[in-house]
Amino acid sequence: MPSSSASLLSSPLPSPATVLSKKPASLRAVSSGTARRGVRVVAAAAAAAAPVSAASRARPSAAEVARTVVELAPSGTLSVVGPDGWPLGVGARFVADAAGTPALCLAAVEVAAPDVPSSFHVEFCQSGARTPQCTMLGALTKPSDESVLKKLMTRWQKKFGEEVDQDLLYLISVDRILHMEDFNEDGMWVVPSEYTSAEPDPLRNFAENIVEEFNNKHAEDVHRVYSIYVESDLQVADVKMIWVDRLGFDLHVHSGEGVFAVRIPFSREVSDEKGVKSSFNMMSHHAWEVEKSYASPEFEKVQFLKKVR
Repeated sequence: MPSSSASLLSSPLPSPATVLSKKPASLRAVSSGTARRGVRVVAAAAAAAAPVSAASRARPSAAEVARTVVELAPSGTLSVVGPDGWPLGVGARFVADAAGTPALCLAAVEVAAPDVPSSFHVEFCQSGARTPQCTMLGALTKPSDESVLKKLMTRWQKKFGEEVDQDLLYLISVDRILHMEDFNEDGMWVVPSEYTSAEPDPLRNFAENIVEEFNNKHAEDVHRVYSIYVESDLQVADVKMIWVDRLGFDLHVHSGEGVFAVRIPFSREVSDEKGVKSSFNMMSHHAWEVEKSYASPEFEKVQFLKKVR
């Protein structure tokens, strides 16, 4: 993937990464398609939900994450180059339409210029530990269709609990999308058609509450799941869950050597709070049985942790 802004802006849009997997009779194994997360992982817990396809079990695609960030973030930064040649960025609240296109409320005439090349940067902090973000390149357009405006105003009312002046609403086209998993991470281009066809994560509106509950009320279980499902020689001081989605959850592991990130997938896709808790509880119970030598591990441990700081 590209590693600098210059190369990113000049590079062609890549095709999606291929995710390889194996599927033994009694287990569901998966390997990540990205080099820095290239580990094979197997989750042994069962959940009362539809099985996850082998090609997508590891983590949501960059397009899905970008759609989720755009749905959750209340505001972003619109940037344009002014008539004097200076770049100008302003904060703007926004909502997304059904295809993920941001609709911004803009009162500043300096930036509310239709058809001028623009970028819109959006980010969302997950549990104070990671900030996935995306930057959309395109141009502002003025929506004129009454049905479109009505839907946008309804979404605005639902998101912010107030009405919006439709004369201040602008759509930004989605011509190119740069996605980053966190600060100081490499970016990757998301194909616009994949972005618009992707669905935001179904757990997005309550994921933060679930993470907080697990860390505050089930910290011992979170630590036990890490200890049993992850192969590591680290002297661990603390383990925190930082996010959960339909395919699994991410942990930050604190040790004297730094903070490490690790991804543990669910064995089956979940779509609601009940499914998340059911899957995690079954994983926790199995981890307890293995810890107490009441059962043998029937899974292959996660082999890779990525140092994040």
